[in-house]
Amino acid sequence: MGQALARALNADHGDDHSPRLPCECGHTTRYVGRRAKTFLTVLGSLPLERAWYHCEHCHRGFSPRDRALGLEGTSLSPAALRMTGLSAARVSFAETSELLRELAGLDIDPKQVERHAEALGREVAADERRVIEPEPCNAHTLYLGLDGTGVPVRAGEREGRKGKQPDGSAKTREAKLLTVWSCDTLDPCALPVRDPHSTTYNAAIESAASRDTDPNPSPFAHRVLRETKRRRFHEAERQVILGDGAAWIWNLADEHFPGAVQIVDIFHAKGHLFEVAKALYGPGTDLAAQWGKQRRDELDQGRINALLDALRVHAETCEEARKCIDYIARNRHRMHYPTFRATGLCVSTGVVEAGCRTIVGTRLKRSGMHWTVEGANAILALRCAILSNRFDDFWERRALAA
Repeated sequence: MGQALARALNADHGDDHSPRLPCECGHTTRYVGRRAKTFLTVLGSLPLERAWYHCEHCHRGFSPRDRALGLEGTSLSPAALRMTGLSAARVSFAETSELLRELAGLDIDPKQVERHAEALGREVAADERRVIEPEPCNAHTLYLGLDGTGVPVRAGEREGRKGKQPDGSAKTREAKLLTVWSCDTLDPCALPVRDPHSTTYNAAIESAASRDTDPNPSPFAHRVLRETKRRRFHEAERQVILGDGAAWIWNLADEHFPGAVQIVDIFHAKGHLFEVAKALYGPGTDLAAQWGKQRRDELDQGRINALLDALRVHAETCEEARKCIDYIARNRHRMHYPTFRATGLCVSTGVVEAGCRTIVGTRLKRSGMHWTVEGANAILALRCAILSNRFDDFWERRALAA
């Protein structure tokens, strides 16, 4: 079958043999002969002779046959490239190479897998920036969850950046993740239940920082705006933003979603109280457990003034208490947990935390991995498209553009 396909594709049809063709740079290319290249397909290696055109203005060449068959700029057929991308988005490049060889008979070494998968991921990322088509949504309540997690990167990608190492340096770069989901039903205990198939993800290592004088939103803010437009977030009757205490999250929320309900993840807040209890009475002690439970109960009950009073007792002698006071004071309007629960709202970022593990952790934070920012963003784009059920739509657009 492979030999028959090679004969059919190598036939000189004449439609790729015009004397001149237009170039993307706006000038005209000229036919310079036929050139051979071997492509890897699901049927094996395929030698292909194609008409080749050269532009004397931009000095680039191309083959119309490559473009028509979806082979431009790659040595893999579309089917082989799709298999490579889908696999490399889930497991390491070495594991992908082994799987392709064992399951599909494709001999692609790990470095080639990396090159092709990251190139495909860059296409997906460009498509995400370009295509913003609102999706059907009938949800009453939509949630936007924001978080960040470190990705191990090569030394040159973190040079001069502050981090958590003893010397103040960084070993990672932060990948920021946004998650959108709906939650319109309650379980028998009156707790919100995430609607099936409602979750979408978008992530990248990029800045969320902006100043009041900046004329445009930050790169990550642009990403959030694209995703919320796709999900029709502004059209939902209730818009909810969930996050931890990071300032960048609430700055972004205040600027772009002023009407949304803002909620600090209750488990992050309780985590701060746990740290205070440990600092005051020692880890694992009965006094720490008792004091911590009293403070968590006050938080659950919405007794923020009582909670702050209990913390202020230790403010002069305990740095953790002082930090916790500041944290709660800054976020107390995001901690009305009894009211939030009474109206059926989620008060935890479990969906977002799971997204950080699923999108970032299970693929990019494995032992021994050190990424370039470009490579990490390419794989993140692939994973987000796949796990948001958008990869097939991207692939259709890619095929139509060939």
